Amino acid sequence: MMPPLLSNRIASLPKAELHLHLEGSLQPATVCALTARHGVKMTEEEVRRRYAYRDFPEFIEAFKWVTSFLRAPQDYALIARDLAEHLLTQRVIYTEVTLSIGVMLLRKQRVEANFEALLRATEPFESRGLRFQWVFDAARQFGADAAMEVLESAKRCDSKAIVAFGIGGDELSVPTKEFRPVYDRAAQMGLHRLMHAGEVGAPEKIREAIELLGAERIGHGIAAIHDPELMDLLAERKLPLEICPGSNMKTAALARQLQREHPRIEDHPLPKLLRHGIPIVLSTDDPAMFHTTLHEEYVNAARMGLQENELTRIVEMGFEHAFSPAGERRGA
Repeated sequence: MMPPLLSNRIASLPKAELHLHLEGSLQPATVCALTARHGVKMTEEEVRRRYAYRDFPEFIEAFKWVTSFLRAPQDYALIARDLAEHLLTQRVIYTEVTLSIGVMLLRKQRVEANFEALLRATEPFESRGLRFQWVFDAARQFGADAAMEVLESAKRCDSKAIVAFGIGGDELSVPTKEFRPVYDRAAQMGLHRLMHAGEVGAPEKIREAIELLGAERIGHGIAAIHDPELMDLLAERKLPLEICPGSNMKTAALARQLQREHPRIEDHPLPKLLRHGIPIVLSTDDPAMFHTTLHEEYVNAARMGLQENELTRIVEMGFEHAFSPAGERRGA
């Protein structure tokens, strides 16, 4: 465990969180408020039972279920305010929040209206020291045409608060090369490029994201531990991995990568990746759905054997690898 003095020090440091899905931040109480709003009675205990998974496919099913209650702009505003309050308790001052735009489009929602509600809901938190930026996200399993529609939605929203385009979902579904025109278009639009890769997939998925798509940060990327040449590449190019240890445990991604049925958090490759010179961004992914907080992820990192200087360096890297100018991120 993390010594109390170190825990207090880490808790007090201003932080950035860069791999965070808005829809995965819905606490059980918030889910109950949403379901009641849409005529479905549910208890917090029932939600918690839904928030239990044996593997990644089960998590995806739970994600689909919970997002089915996000039906109107006011729903998105509600969960954004709840997330903001939670982030303030974690001493987060800057965040790049991923929005499942692909899911909104699948459900025939007006992305512009939802996004405007999110901007209005989060703007007041700037005066409280928390700045939001946004990542428009497509679902890989929906295909390249659907991903291009996500980019068109970003264009219509026309907001400087949209800093990046990314793809999540099932990385074992559509081949990476099919998304190359989409990522070329994102670059032309001036958006930074992200990709979930090497979470449950092989190291080749990470290499493809970099070489075919120009990804600037990799979501998860823990499969890199199996490929020394890839680790060298990530270190040389200073390409960050967005590591989410609690998520990797809950979805069995760590078990899959290590080929162990019940790995411990101490078995996570984060320390080896960090000590190889690869930038690490520590995040929660879907904090409510994975029963974690950003501070708990730092506790997890300490359990892996990271020292105080390594933990504080990870805090610094959260700002260094964000997609806004350093002065803006730190409130200078």
